[in-house]
Amino acid sequence: MGTARVLIVDDDPELRHFLRTELELEGYACSEAATGQQALMQARGERWDLLLLDWTLPDFSGVELCRRLRGTDDRTPVLMLTARDDVKERVEALDAGADDYLTKPFSIEELLARVRARLRQGAGGPGPAGDPLQPLRLADLEVNPASREVSRGGEPVALTGKEFELLQLLIRQPQQVHSRAAILEAVWGEHWVGDDNVLDVYVRALRRKLERPGASTLIQTVRGVGFMLKEGPPRG
Repeated sequence: MGTARVLIVDDDPELRHFLRTELELEGYACSEAATGQQALMQARGERWDLLLLDWTLPDFSGVELCRRLRGTDDRTPVLMLTARDDVKERVEALDAGADDYLTKPFSIEELLARVRARLRQGAGGPGPAGDPLQPLRLADLEVNPASREVSRGGEPVALTGKEFELLQLLIRQPQQVHSRAAILEAVWGEHWVGDDNVLDVYVRALRRKLERPGASTLIQTVRGVGFMLKEGPPRG
């Protein structure tokens, strides 16, 4: 594998310079963008292994930039950098397609660890077992790994990249309990160093999209252990 390429998107020139210096000392090839529009043009015009993306930009937000990239099926890993630490805003960033979330101020050691984790995951690691092209079904839920399409009751369900990976992991082994640690390792990488509450955020997001009122529940919580996919009683 060649040198990993990182695009640093932040309107603070001092922070951009600092991040670039630290990342280049680690052997990464870096470029910079100060606005959402600049970043969008660079992201679409070149191949990147990781985007370090600030939430607050002078033209449009990092969340909006992430949403636009995911809307064109760009799956470049995104690590969002922000001073915001509200749960609602964290969910908004993850729903937009961000893969990870780091709150300012942060230590450079933690940032570098998160970068390494995202790059390992982006390079492809061991994934869920089974034929990667075989459609997967449980009750009226269908997951197509080949096209990355999901439907329930014949209606399409739009998922972010990480939501899809989590659902795919669960549906490949239905009615089997997956521990929190095993899920984080499989979906976020073997050496995940982030807050494991990110798993709860994604489970809530999947339930919101898949388990509408009146439909049977699918993602079951096994207290003290983790989660499993199993058809349950209708959601109230």
